[in-house]
Amino acid sequence: MTELSDREAELVSAHEQERPARQLGGVLRLCVWVAGGLLSVYSLVVVFRPIEALEHRMTFLAVALPLVFLCYRSGMASLARRLLRREEPPASPPQEGPRVEWPGVADWLLAAAALAVLVYPLLDIDGFRDRGSGAALTDLDIAAGLVLTVLLLEAVRRTVGWALTIICAIFLLYAYFGAYLPINWTIGHRGFDLGQIVSQLYTGTEGFFGVPMQVAASYIILFTIYGAVLDYSGASRFFIDLSFAAFRKSRAAPGRTVTMAGFLLGTVSGSGVATTVSLGSVAWPVLRRAGYPREPAGGILAAGGIGAILSPPTLGAAAFIIAEYLRVGYLEVLLYATIPTILYYLGIFLAIEIDSRRFGTHAVQVDAPKAGRLLLRFGYHFSSLILIIVLMALDRSAFQAVVIATAVAFALSFLDPERRMGPKRVGQALAKGTLEVLPVTAVCAAAGIIVGVITQTGLGLNLSAIIVDAAAGNLILTTLMAAVAVMLLGLAVPVTASFIIAAVIIGPALTTLGVTPAEAYMFVFYYAVLSEVSPPTALSAVAAAAITGGNTYKTMMMTWRYTLPAFLVPFAFVLTPNGQALLGQGPIGTVLLMTAVSALAVAALAMATGGLSGLPERVLAAVAAVLLLFLEPVPIGSGLAVLAVAAAVHLVRRRREDPA
Repeated sequence: MTELSDREAELVSAHEQERPARQLGGVLRLCVWVAGGLLSVYSLVVVFRPIEALEHRMTFLAVALPLVFLCYRSGMASLARRLLRREEPPASPPQEGPRVEWPGVADWLLAAAALAVLVYPLLDIDGFRDRGSGAALTDLDIAAGLVLTVLLLEAVRRTVGWALTIICAIFLLYAYFGAYLPINWTIGHRGFDLGQIVSQLYTGTEGFFGVPMQVAASYIILFTIYGAVLDYSGASRFFIDLSFAAFRKSRAAPGRTVTMAGFLLGTVSGSGVATTVSLGSVAWPVLRRAGYPREPAGGILAAGGIGAILSPPTLGAAAFIIAEYLRVGYLEVLLYATIPTILYYLGIFLAIEIDSRRFGTHAVQVDAPKAGRLLLRFGYHFSSLILIIVLMALDRSAFQAVVIATAVAFALSFLDPERRMGPKRVGQALAKGTLEVLPVTAVCAAAGIIVGVITQTGLGLNLSAIIVDAAAGNLILTTLMAAVAVMLLGLAVPVTASFIIAAVIIGPALTTLGVTPAEAYMFVFYYAVLSEVSPPTALSAVAAAAITGGNTYKTMMMTWRYTLPAFLVPFAFVLTPNGQALLGQGPIGTVLLMTAVSALAVAALAMATGGLSGLPERVLAAVAAVLLLFLEPVPIGSGLAVLAVAAAVHLVRRRREDPA
């Protein structure tokens, strides 16, 4: 993520689902940064000297979880004041620089407890694992597991709020009290005691230390380190400058610039909100000078920001979990995302082109070097991104590829005297890599509660059966219900958590009806991410509205219009056999043909949402888009015919309105 100003950081804190961290100072800040840097070094070393899975994940969490309690405030004091309706304490006198905060006694106790319950098993990891697999846990094992459960719930509450905490607690209660549910309820089970629950969650790789934790301790930490190195080496500034230099003269250039910058910044940011804010601070003045109203400008900013975590080569954290769940290489997941990404940005560019005419925008002269000069001087920043893809194509693991790319980005930083990575910058980048992954680590470990309970009780299959029965076995209705469910879940919890929950519950419902696992997981992934631009919360759109000063609801609706292809294209690769071509699966001819048809459908969507002036032709264009996205011969032919009628109606209308 790019370095943010105080104002930008305030906006991210206000609108991001993750809570803001404390501003530590003095020796404590140094110690936290040293611990974070050492955890990053450990994560890099483990790539080439791997250790046993449970030991690795437990060691990683043993450092990360105490840091969560030191770096994130509890917020209980302000909550108590709100509940008791007491006035806020008087504000302290203004001071220069950020206000330094210190952990309280309770924070230190929680950090110490977290360290103890995670180091304790490591003292005899083989014996601990054997006791868990043999259901012979000691009282100390059970007590430590229960303490860790409470600590993880508190860590999640501190970092991402109450919603996920409550959901995890409900799953724990379900595991313990499930036997008391009515015998005719599908979700009832025999019930499990504390020892059995702790054994499932604490002693193996089915609970706290399952696939989500594996992703946090391997993929995500390595990519955040890589992003931090790119940021400190000046790549973020280069990407923004290049975007402004690439589109200079056309009236749609400002909007295209923002979109391109969002795509490039996605390599160093894992957050749609943070990317939106980073873009907005630079791009909003340009969009305003170009003549964009506040709400459309906010929509462009939010759409560009969310596109950053939908796009290769980094994608969002949930994409790494897809690779683990499907047991495929991360390069294959990138392949799945390539064509949907092209269609997503095609939709945005077409909408921008239409709006530039509708709003009468104009080109803006931006004080930026020419694109050719920038590429000659700083184009080396692209080399590490390309290297990741090349190395994975050569059968290197994603872990090794990103570590090597990080080393290359570090070495190339010395080509820029102002951004060379000396010891101080290296230390800052390593520490930043760990500190930025702390909220995701808490979420992934706590999500292990949900996954573990679902596995232990068989709840996933039961809920999948309920969903399929409710939809009467109809794939279209099941898919609609799944999309709504994932988006609603995403309104309450972060993208990573909503994906994990939906993947283990909704994924099986889709695969039961013949959808392939890859299609099901990618469908869930897109709708989990799109919850950030979905009313009524639409976090990225709210942040964009705060920057532009536009109406929040109108900004949400403009964002929805720009991102509409991303909402509809996932249905295409779920509802039709040819849809797998949009994930790069199948003969190359079929892939190219289905991509062209889908691009035409996206163009029809753009016409329906703003490119045509009359209601009849808009409705016809929308119908054509839906038909085309079925990607089968008869619907495609029908869609082309309807689109031709829409174009004809539009031409007739224009001739009547302008006889000359």
